[in-house]
Formats: sequence, structure tokens, C-alpha cells
Amino acid sequence: MVISGFCSPEKVGRPTRSFKMSHIKVKLFVTARRLEVINKKRMAEEKNQDLEFVEYVVKALVDNPDKVKAERTIDEMGVLISLHVDPADMGQVIGRQGQTAKSIRTLLKVVGAKSNARVNLKIIEPEGSTRPPKPAATAAVEEDATDVVEDLKL
Repeated sequence: MVISGFCSPEKVGRPTRSFKMSHIKVKLFVTARRLEVINKKRMAEEKNQDLEFVEYVVKALVDNPDKVKAERTIDEMGVLISLHVDPADMGQVIGRQGQTAKSIRTLLKVVGAKSNARVNLKIIEPEGSTRPPKPAATAAVEEDATDVVEDLKL
């Protein structure tokens, strides 16, 4: 039975095309808003992920983990993490010929790449540290260089 003024029976119950499009647009908008909220939460979690990573690794290396302190600053060059450790633990953090510090920096760049940030590590030398003077080899090189320059003089 077809009632006058209404559409044919096969179209009854099916929304019109314009209704479908607006319904899809609303669903897309709601989905986009949900993703935006999720991304904001994820960014807030990743914000300190690099700082927590450095603290975790360095505290596992040193003898005095309670004296490890890291600060995070952001500038136009990217993220800078300044690391403060006990003077007695500086050798353990830096390693032989700086290999440990270099490895930490490499891993930190990987963590930063995950959140599309350039992350650098600065190890702060503590006040009152007893850094040995430069070895005598540099003085010998300077003497050799002056001897070579004197030999070249005419």
C-alpha cells in the first residue's frame, strides 16, 4: 500500500543522500576531535620522556644516584638536557675518551626523533671538581710546532 505524499516503499527507512553526507561529516569531526585529544595526551606524556630516560640511564651508571639531577630547557635549537652529577661520578658518566657520554647522546637522539625533537645533552662540570691539567703531550706538540716554524724561516 502506497500512501500519497510519501516516497515509494523501497525508499522508506533509507536516509536521503544529504542526510548521509552530513552524518558522515559529523562522525569525521567527532573522530578528529578524539584523535586530537589523544595526541595532546600522548605529547604531554612524551614531553618528559627524554628527561626521564637520561635520569634512568645515568642513575643506573653512577655510585650516588640520589645526586643525579637533570633539567630540561627548550629553545630555538631544540631541547637541551643539562645533567648535574656528583663530582666523584663524572668519570663514570663520561667514560673512557667520552664513549659513555657519546652513547647516551646517541640514544637520546633516538628518543628525541620519536617525538620529532632535536635533543642535546650537556654534562655540567660541578664546582670544585679536580680536573687534571692538560697532559704534557700538548706542550711537546707546541714546542715541535715552533721548531718547524723556525726551520721554515729564511
